[in-house]
Amino acid sequence: MAGEDPGDDGLPSAIPGSDAELASAVPENLTVSIELPATTHETPEDEAQLALGEVVATPGSVAPVVPAPGTGTVSIEVLPDIVHVADEETLSTGEVDVVPLPDDGELVSRRDRLRGGVAKSPESSAMLTSDRLLEPKRTKQRPEGGWPSFVYASSLHLVNLGDSAKVRERKALDARIGKRLEGGTRFVPVLTRKGGVGKTTITTLLGMALASLREDRIIAVDANPDRGTLSERVAKQTRSTVRDIVTHAAAIKDFSEFSSHVSRDETRLDVLASDTDPLLSEAFDENDYNVVADLVSRYYSICLTDCGTGIVHSVMRATLQRADSIVVVSGGSVDEARLASETLTWLEANNYAPLVRNAIVAINTATQGTNLVKLDEIDAHFRSRVREVVRMPYDPELAAGSVVRWERLKPFTRASARELAALVMDGLPTTRNA
Repeated sequence: MAGEDPGDDGLPSAIPGSDAELASAVPENLTVSIELPATTHETPEDEAQLALGEVVATPGSVAPVVPAPGTGTVSIEVLPDIVHVADEETLSTGEVDVVPLPDDGELVSRRDRLRGGVAKSPESSAMLTSDRLLEPKRTKQRPEGGWPSFVYASSLHLVNLGDSAKVRERKALDARIGKRLEGGTRFVPVLTRKGGVGKTTITTLLGMALASLREDRIIAVDANPDRGTLSERVAKQTRSTVRDIVTHAAAIKDFSEFSSHVSRDETRLDVLASDTDPLLSEAFDENDYNVVADLVSRYYSICLTDCGTGIVHSVMRATLQRADSIVVVSGGSVDEARLASETLTWLEANNYAPLVRNAIVAINTATQGTNLVKLDEIDAHFRSRVREVVRMPYDPELAAGSVVRWERLKPFTRASARELAALVMDGLPTTRNA
């Protein structure tokens, strides 16, 4: 078209001011790129004042600082030379590695070490710990109890409901009986003012319940000045008695020599018999008991003393002076309960009130007259005076008055004996000077 000047690209130049010609001059594919400046976040001044530095603070590396008077501000000095590193494993087990920070500032955690990480600075020999070098054994504890065991087996060991309530109760009782004792032998006399209420039987059951579970040594000593029958409750393995211990005390140098004078039950209860000759038994007195007790204290953790009938003979005085706790045996009849209560009164009147407050009363419900009295009233009476009361049931295994076999006792009898053992252990001091 005439009057139009061609542009550089051969197209006619658009006439300024014409919209149509201006649009025709724009290429069909046009891309416009616009770059905006990056937005920077500025921390407000009030947040910056409250922000903490990126420093790991641990209780072991924080020096306690007392706030200045009149101010609520406490300054904490962080010591960066020790850093605690905890991965998922240590957090679950409660164990935390304390790793010194190398000179070059690089920290190697337990997880990094397990992945082959190597610290740039040389490690000291103290870094070769058992926790680092030994792989922990992770075993699933099989639950006890009918339903938990069934669920655990049927789920291919994926679902573990834990032990049943009955099993948890039994394990808790085991833990009480197995309480660790430190510092000398604990002496527990079993006594009463009346014969025929089952004192020797209670001593035997208590000793078996302790010995069947505990790992230390338990002994029951028959300290009856008259003819005692404690040794007849276990299978005899020796004819030695307390008189032989007194006679050969100077020659007994180790446990093997002492153990040759005692009989050991299947529960690992050791029994030292009393004199069988009535003429000799009259001579067993306070000094003789102290000789036996001194030897027993060398080799045993717990000594049960089957005291004779009555509480006024000299052996009783030596027994009570060493006692850490006592068990008073009562029958289920009116006169038997009254005599047991009078035993407590006599102890209180003779400066043994602390022993009475810590005492356990074992009510033997197998004695005559038990069915005619209100046992709950007897129970309530003794609970007002002593720490605890336990009822011991009738059992055919015990009625014969012969050898007692722990495994042949009825479950309820064993449970009652274990309860008595747990209560006795609760009253014994855990630590004591030897």
